[in-house]
Parts: sequence; C-alpha cells; structure tokens
Amino acid sequence: MSMLPEKMKAAIMKEPLRIEIEEVDVPEPRGNEVLVKVMAVGVCGSDIHYYEHGRIGNYIVEKPMILGHECAGIVAQIGPDVRNLQVGDRVAIEPGVTCGKCENCKAGRYNLCPDVEFLATPPYDGAFVQYLRHREDFLFKIPHELSFEEAALNEPFSVGIHAAKRLQIEPGSTVAIMGMGPVGLMAVVAAKAFGASKIIVTDLEDNRLEAAKALGAHHAINVRTQDANQVIKELTDGKGADAALETAGNPKALQTALGALKRGGKLAVIGLPAQNEVGLHIPFISEYEVEIYGIFRYANTYPQGIQFLSSGISDLSLLITDRYELDQTQEAMERARTNKAGSLKVVVYPNGFVENEN
Repeated sequence: MSMLPEKMKAAIMKEPLRIEIEEVDVPEPRGNEVLVKVMAVGVCGSDIHYYEHGRIGNYIVEKPMILGHECAGIVAQIGPDVRNLQVGDRVAIEPGVTCGKCENCKAGRYNLCPDVEFLATPPYDGAFVQYLRHREDFLFKIPHELSFEEAALNEPFSVGIHAAKRLQIEPGSTVAIMGMGPVGLMAVVAAKAFGASKIIVTDLEDNRLEAAKALGAHHAINVRTQDANQVIKELTDGKGADAALETAGNPKALQTALGALKRGGKLAVIGLPAQNEVGLHIPFISEYEVEIYGIFRYANTYPQGIQFLSSGISDLSLLITDRYELDQTQEAMERARTNKAGSLKVVVYPNGFVENEN
C-alpha cells in the first residue's frame, strides 16, 4: 500500500449505454478522508437505470459520470485527521456522506439530509474506480470472514434493515415481500434476522424465488401462475400479513402488497415506479388502519448489517452470479440490464478478483 500509483483506471459513462475505461488521477485524502482500494462493487438497479436512461426522477446525468455505489475495499491511505482506521483495514463503504449538521442528521435520520453526497447519484461519481476517497465516518471495518462481495451487499441489506425497523418486524411476525431483485432478496435476510416466523415472497421468475427460499423465505409465489393475495390469505388462516414490503417499483406489486395485509398491518414502499402516482384502495387503507411507510435508503444500519452478515445468517454467495473486471464494466452493465431472468447480482472487481485479501 505504501507505493500508491499516481494514476488509476475508472469506468466512465460517457452517455447512456456507453462506458469507457480511462486513466485518471488517484485522489489524495485530506483531513478526515480515507483512500480505499476498491475490491468489489455490486451493480445496483439504480446504476442500470442511469446507464439505460440517464436519469432517475429529478436526478439527471448531465456530464460524464462514474457509476457504482455498493462497494467494499481496503484502506490504502489515510488523511491527517483520521483516528479510527489504518492502512490495511478491510472496510464496507456506506455511500451517502451527509452534512451532520441539519435537523435530520441531528435527529439520527441522516438519510433525509438535503445535502447528502451519494456515490453514483448526479452530480457525484461512484465506485467503478480502483481507488475511492471517502470520509472516515462512513467507512466500517469488516472481519476477515466476511468477503468483499458480502460487505458490498451490506448496502442493499441496509435498505431491508431500515424497513424492518420502521415496520417493527419482530419474532413471530408474518412478512410478505414483493419483488425478488437484490433488494428484495436482502430484505428476506433482514426479515429473518429480525425473527420473522413466516416470510412469504412473490416474483415473476422462478430462479429468484428459489434464491429467496435458499436465503430464508418460507413460501414463494410466482405471480404469473398464482393469485398472491389469495395464497397469502390461505397461508395466514385468512388474516393477512403483519407487514408487507414492495421492492420492485411495480404498481401492481404495490397494490398486491397492500392487499396482503391484516387489519392494522404495515406497508413499506421501497421500490420506485416509473410513474409518480399509483392507485391504491383507500377504503381498505382506512378500514384496516394500514400504516404506510416510505423507505428512502437507510440510516444507522451498517454496523448492525455487518454483524448480521458476519454471523453467517444466510449463504449470500448464491447471489453472486456474474463477475467482471473493471475493464469489462460495460459488459457487466449489459449483463445486469438484459439478463434479469438469469442474473441475481453482478459484481465488478476494480483491482481484480482476490478472495479475502488482507
């Protein structure tokens, strides 16, 4: 680590559907910043959306940009004010650096900070680079038994942890999760970690449903061939689920999630649909006194997520279906974009694949 290069490779999205590899300067950490040698980056649905469309809602890519925000690596250099990390530490990278001063940050809800600098969210570059500069307080040590890929998965896992906390999932809870993409699959692990006794999942693809069962789901429903709400009623003796999470951003799935609830049930809206407005059954919401929670990223979840994942609660290796070098970032994005039925999690290795490097 003492011989850091002056230049590094970066995968830069020049325009939608076009990524080029360029040499750029290795950044120098200042103050309480840390330079991390990036070892694994998971391709997220938001990365694909920016890659394909150049925007997500009001976040518009207006100049060449580096994608990737699910990441982990090794501390390569520290700034002069860094106190809790040293060169060689293995770390998970929480991608959103917040101001720490606004009322939301001070209240512990820093995911709502209006001045957050979030990796791979315009105008901020992301982690498809060999070295990343990041603030110390958003880096978390990981044990040697946790792989870099698993540590990177702590990012989508944190969404599930945040939702589980808001929904007050606890031992004995019945939980329905709609959509078994990576966020939905990690939400299964979160529900399991918080003690849910019955986890019911839905999706269109059998391979994703099988992965969910391997991670801890008790019942899997393919909505191509089954009526999810009818099956959930049967599985809950007519009551419905205590909590439901919609992770796919699909209007029909959101309506199904609402209909899956028992009286007094709780709904977490995680996925973002293409349209801003979705019709929901208002008399049902009122009569059942449904509590609806918007889920935006997460806050104060990374240490707990690392503890859960380090415990071996689920075998996450089955999620890693595709591996690419940094030079192949374009191919990795295309794989994730076009092979939704076959790929679960695509991972890019900016410094080559090295298992559990020190």
